[in-house]
Order: sequence, then structure tokens, then C-alpha cells
Amino acid sequence: MLGTVATLTPTTTYTGLGELPHFNPDDDRDPLHPAVAALRAAIEEASALLICTPEYAGGLPGSFKNLLDWTVGGGEIYGKPVAWINASSIAAPTGGKDAHDSLRKVLTYAGAKIVEEGCVRIPISRADVADGQVADPDLRGRIAVAVQRLREGV
Repeated sequence: MLGTVATLTPTTTYTGLGELPHFNPDDDRDPLHPAVAALRAAIEEASALLICTPEYAGGLPGSFKNLLDWTVGGGEIYGKPVAWINASSIAAPTGGKDAHDSLRKVLTYAGAKIVEEGCVRIPISRADVADGQVADPDLRGRIAVAVQRLREGV
């Protein structure tokens, strides 16, 4: 999904999820772990955040929740326009709804500016993806609309 977004608008994709240490509030102080400092700098530099995460076991994957936990104490996400698009397959029982509910809870707590019009669930099958891109024109159009709504919320 994010590969498709990158074809629609200039974007930077955060790739340091695996480098983040396990969140511990006692470690949320200077000097920060370099991966945490890089995450917070990337958020600070961004004009908006678009999140795309799968749902796992009825919620957010643990590693992604860990990333979100590191965003709460720094303040960089406070007031930042944020939206999300699901990464759930057509076969997913809730289509990502539970993950979205978890995102809303954490991001609201962190003070993010949720751009409701950019938060969408677009179920996609494996057949709709080719070479890392959503190939179906209708689905690409729906993704483009969500991205545009987030941009308008900046």
C-alpha cells in the first residue's frame, strides 16, 4: 500500500521499526537510543503522517505498538496531521477495524490531529497487488483520494 502512496505524492517511508528498543518509560530521556532519536526526528520533519499497518490478533502488531509508545513522550506527534489506510486483506474478519480503533486511541492520547477524511479501510486482495503496487485502478483511486484528504488536512 505505501509503495502505491509513494507514486501519488512525495513521501518518506520510515523503515527503522526493527531497530527500536523495547519501550521502557525509564529510558525515555536523554540520551535517547539512536533509533528512537531518528524516529522522533523523522516525525518532527514530516508535515503529516500516513500510517499503514496490518491488524494482528484483533489489534496492532506488537512491534508497531512499541513504535507508537515511543512517540507519546517526545511531543513531536502532538498536533501533527495523521491519517491511516488499512493493510488488511479482503479475507480479514474486521478489515482492519480493530487496528484502526487502537490507532485512534493511542494517537488521540498523544495529541495527534486525526484527519478523519483520510482514514479509510480499503480491503485489498493479493491479486490486486503486482510488484509492490496496487494495480486495480479503482483501488488506486480510493488510495489517492485518502492521500489528498490528508494533504488537505495539513
